[in-house]
Amino acid sequence: MNGLIEKLGLVVGAANVLTGADMARFARDWMGKYEGAPVAVVRPASTAEVAGCLRVAAAEGLSVVPVGGNTGLVGGTMTQGGLMVSLERMNRIREVRAEARIVVAEAGVVLSRLHEAAEAVGLYFPLWFGARGSAVLGGVLSTNAGGSNVLRYGSTRGLCLGLEVVLADGRVLNLMSELHKDNSGYDLKNIFIGAEGTLGIITAAVMKLVPAPRAHATAMVAAQTLGDALQLLNRMQEATGGRVEAFEFMPATYTNRLAVVRPDLGLPFDHVPEVTILIEAATTAPAEATPDDTGAVPLVSVLEGILGEMLETGLITDAVVAQSEAQRRVMWARREAAAEITVGMHPAVDTDVCLPLDKIEVFLDEVLARLERVDPGLTSLTVAHLGDGNLHFTAFPTRDDPGLKDRVMETVEDVVAELGGSFSAEHGVGLSKLNSMARRKDAVALDVMRAIKAALDPDGRMNPGKVIPG
Repeated sequence: MNGLIEKLGLVVGAANVLTGADMARFARDWMGKYEGAPVAVVRPASTAEVAGCLRVAAAEGLSVVPVGGNTGLVGGTMTQGGLMVSLERMNRIREVRAEARIVVAEAGVVLSRLHEAAEAVGLYFPLWFGARGSAVLGGVLSTNAGGSNVLRYGSTRGLCLGLEVVLADGRVLNLMSELHKDNSGYDLKNIFIGAEGTLGIITAAVMKLVPAPRAHATAMVAAQTLGDALQLLNRMQEATGGRVEAFEFMPATYTNRLAVVRPDLGLPFDHVPEVTILIEAATTAPAEATPDDTGAVPLVSVLEGILGEMLETGLITDAVVAQSEAQRRVMWARREAAAEITVGMHPAVDTDVCLPLDKIEVFLDEVLARLERVDPGLTSLTVAHLGDGNLHFTAFPTRDDPGLKDRVMETVEDVVAELGGSFSAEHGVGLSKLNSMARRKDAVALDVMRAIKAALDPDGRMNPGKVIPG
């Protein structure tokens, strides 16, 4: 043990090899669901130091688990006896190139810093979710994170042009392309995005930036059914040329819980609708963003016009349009409180599923009916990125029974599979979804994944036991 610590200290400096109580913040996930026992935590400050640590681990036969902001939800950083590699010191933004609309950054850069760096040159980094103040670039790449703006800009994979990755044996794979087109063989970059550190450690990336919006049109809308709400999405997309950035769904169960946990945020209506939607569109076009002679912003007027028509026909029952940035932020705070309002509700079965948009209402009706048969008295809470079909459906069984929890999860999977969906949308697989992978992932696809894993990590030391079922 002492020999290992000394070898690692020669690579990163003794102060950056943590043991004992100093490892406590890394050994437990932020939700308190998983607790590990790493042999040590190293904090390299460069790609060369990451490579050196992996060479030491290879020589010692140690498993290696990368950790970023430690804000994951699926146990992807849990280890018993492995070496944890924290990227928190690799937090440099190497360059922002406004004309090329790219940012080159290391894996430990917190997302909010990328937002600030882009804003400083009049651009926008369009990966946006509640944990942006703690989640880091390497982590979101490793899980192919999504968030609220996937509807317009795509998930993390779609925003990445290039990667730098340290492989299991310490070699550095330079895929730091700044190109939008590169057809020179296999698309190796995308193998590592979403692999959760099982193939190598992402140390840096080239990410796309987009023009910063000049104006937003944001509203909270009440509807009776999801089908009616989806008409709003389609009409707004048509009217604005696809400028809708977010379309978030909060059912009555969510709103009722929000009122209890965060009464300071208030509710948008004087009643709790069955369906509450947060819709936001944005524009960079001056003609759509510049107030007219009456002070009205054209993009906002388009949204207000569509909402007015839908109110008249009964497709929606109420609507509140943000008239200031402060009002817009309150609307988003209600949506981004999702993690906060579910903390402490146990026992729980968290799911992160994706479905075709026109199947979401069918899913909710069917899954709740089946779960009532599995566990009478079970309750649930849902919040969703409705615009891209991603539901965070959490079931609360009547007892903390592992067998019951697995039956609940399998029931959800059954309905998802029947409707042509996926059991994993944006949170990753980690440990939590290994059973789901074994049950639902195409057998040939699993064989191919195992072959890739064996080729890049023949000793199986990179984040072992995650993503691919044994």
